[in-house]
Amino acid sequence: MPIAEETVYSALKQVRDPELMVNIVDLGLVYGVAVEDAGEKTNLGVVMTLTSPACPFGPQMVADVRDALIALDDSGEVKVEVTLSPPWTPERMTEEARDELGMF
Repeated sequence: MPIAEETVYSALKQVRDPELMVNIVDLGLVYGVAVEDAGEKTNLGVVMTLTSPACPFGPQMVADVRDALIALDDSGEVKVEVTLSPPWTPERMTEEARDELGMF
């Protein structure tokens, strides 16, 4: 059975921005996921961004995303694409992220 999109988002919620210590989903850094049934495995894709183009933790976050998805049972090929368009803004954060960061 292919991996459900909700399962992918749950795995991505385990990845935290090392600077802000909030998960990347609630921060609004994940722009989308792709789930493709590849027979016995499920290929996964993520399009994400960074809080700034010069984010020094970008490579670490991409590696953490890849590791979180590879750890899912029946995951196949994992692709992580970083885009800076549209640029991230704090408006993309969930209420949970705002609460964690003390933004009212």
